[in-house]
Amino acid sequence: MTPWNAEQWTPQSNGAEINLPQRGQLRLRFLSERMARVTFKPTTGYLEPNTWAIAPQTNPTNDVPWQGRSRDDVSGFAAPNLDQQINNGLLSLKSSELRVELHANPLRLVWHWQHQGREQMVLSDRSTSAYLSDKRTGAVRHYIQRDDAEKFYGLGDKTGPLNLSGRRLRTLAMDSLGYDPEHGDPLYKHWPFVLSRTPQGQWVGIYYDTLASCTFDFGCEHDNYHDFYRYIDIDDGDLDYYLMVGNTPAEVIAQFMQLIGGTHLPPRWTLGYAQTAMGLADSPDAQHQLSQFIDLTQHHRVPVSAFHYGSGYSTRGKRRYVFTWNHDKFPDPKSLNQKFHDHGMHLVANIKPCLLDDHPAFDEHVTTKTFIQDAQQEPVVEPYWDGQGAHLDFTNPKAVAWWQSQLKAKILDYGIDAGWNDNNEYAILNEDARSNGWGQAIAMHRSRPLHALLMTRATFEAQAQALGREHVFTVTRAGPPGIQRYAQTWSGDNTTSWRTLKWNIRTALQMSLSGMFNVGHDVGGFFGPLPDAELFLRWVQASCLNPRMVMNSWKAGNISNLPWMHPEVKDDVIRAIELRYTLMPYLWSLFERASVHHEPIIRPTFYDFPNDEKCFEDCDDFMLGAWLLVAPVVAQGQTQRTVYLPQLSAGEAWFDFETGQRFEAGQSHTVDAPLNKLPLFARQGAEIACAAPKNQQVPKFDDPVSQTRRF
Repeated sequence: MTPWNAEQWTPQSNGAEINLPQRGQLRLRFLSERMARVTFKPTTGYLEPNTWAIAPQTNPTNDVPWQGRSRDDVSGFAAPNLDQQINNGLLSLKSSELRVELHANPLRLVWHWQHQGREQMVLSDRSTSAYLSDKRTGAVRHYIQRDDAEKFYGLGDKTGPLNLSGRRLRTLAMDSLGYDPEHGDPLYKHWPFVLSRTPQGQWVGIYYDTLASCTFDFGCEHDNYHDFYRYIDIDDGDLDYYLMVGNTPAEVIAQFMQLIGGTHLPPRWTLGYAQTAMGLADSPDAQHQLSQFIDLTQHHRVPVSAFHYGSGYSTRGKRRYVFTWNHDKFPDPKSLNQKFHDHGMHLVANIKPCLLDDHPAFDEHVTTKTFIQDAQQEPVVEPYWDGQGAHLDFTNPKAVAWWQSQLKAKILDYGIDAGWNDNNEYAILNEDARSNGWGQAIAMHRSRPLHALLMTRATFEAQAQALGREHVFTVTRAGPPGIQRYAQTWSGDNTTSWRTLKWNIRTALQMSLSGMFNVGHDVGGFFGPLPDAELFLRWVQASCLNPRMVMNSWKAGNISNLPWMHPEVKDDVIRAIELRYTLMPYLWSLFERASVHHEPIIRPTFYDFPNDEKCFEDCDDFMLGAWLLVAPVVAQGQTQRTVYLPQLSAGEAWFDFETGQRFEAGQSHTVDAPLNKLPLFARQGAEIACAAPKNQQVPKFDDPVSQTRRF
């Protein structure tokens, strides 16, 4: 790899253009008083000429074009006036809040933030060499000076402690069934956004707008010839990054969300508890089994707002055929779906983007060339779901049209409300694989995450056309920034264990800090053994106040996690689910704030208390909005736990949500946590709207507000 040197630079009204001999041009633009963009355009042109993430003006009628937004498009940004100075041969560009110094040899940028009358350096490229490229592999690296006191967050669905310092991580979507919840990487998302806290307490976000796989090193690597550093390695993609600063993590995350188009507000029924039962849908008498499941929800008085069909409705043996119904198992699916609706449950169906080679429509797609193809324009066929299959190409309009027509005919017209986009990581190994790219082929390694985004968008738009946008809900397991404009997501195929329960909490918070607000987990664990009664109850308690609460599992012997599976804790499981419905008005208000104000629904305590250093210590707690602190139990046999309640204004305190007991702020407290209790605390001044069902009925997602609890 060779470092980049600047030959000359040309100041412009909103930035500068920097000539890099025999390489290309680096463009520096200020997009707001607090946000700037650095883009490298090679002499041969961009490898990724379009972007699907950047959507500064996105609204329900104005999305990014299907073919993407030109990388050179700067519309939607209010370019501020800049003060330009040259001191000691250094070009300095300054908005009212952000200043950058340009060093030419080697090329290096140093960023300063003007805040409350003070200027502080918040980020500096590595002084010895900051930008390097590799002719052999096409890789590009960006090196940044690192301080041991810095903290790093983001990158989407990452495992382990929230602070990523000292780790090396990849953004490369994988089907990670049974992943290690503490150390596993990568998982399902491609999310190259880093949120960092400087030693002085300022916050910086950097989003690298590339679909190529990336490796981020936060201090794992050390080189004696350089000071401490961190870097990103982009695998044969473009270097194009957005830098934003703020005094709190909230300020930076909000800027990032405005940049990528914000968060879709789903219909309110999606906030209710939802159930899947792959084992039941995989059974030979699946329709009978699911009909009995509906009856059991009524018998046990479990509030269920939605049932998520796994792919079992489409199975023949172990093989799964998207947009088909196995009528041996489901002789009359429309009547079954009507029974679900009659009992107050909406329906979501699992759909997959790969067709097995004996799928009824496989030959049709070979003929129309709507699969991902190789260099000879033949379908790329690789292992998939106990067989061989080919992936649909969502950069081909013919594939999109087929997908949307089948979604309507085989899903929506059957009485199902929404599509669940699954197994869409596109982990294709053929190195010659390529996407159609609307007639301009895109190498697979630069379009892999794009298909999950476009698949989700295709599902979203088909539902919007059929049902109206305000009724649209969809889910996706994989994707890059942009999926939050359409879908809910989750932490994927987790494994039943106490370790997973503990570390999945961090993964959801990391996704929230990354801009995925509508998140959750497979309650009780998707893969592995059935949870015992204690683990099961604690998992339900820990998940009952997540944005997504879905009990999804795939266990040996076609057994599923179900609320009544352990009679000895059944009542407490139902009580935890009912807590979600009690707090539904408050939870809905947080979804609205997420959509309008770009605020995470669940977040680490340091999000709301960034000046309280204790809040940066690793813990199992999280905030639900600004007013409630959730302290789940994640250790076997534990009936007490220690919880730190963050510092508030002088004289203010925290209160046990259930009993009203007062606790001093800024202190750690050992609280009782018997098996039937989820420790939950309200900060002083909280006004929490609570719902209750009428006439002792089972709770529903739209129950009216019964009281407002004030603390």
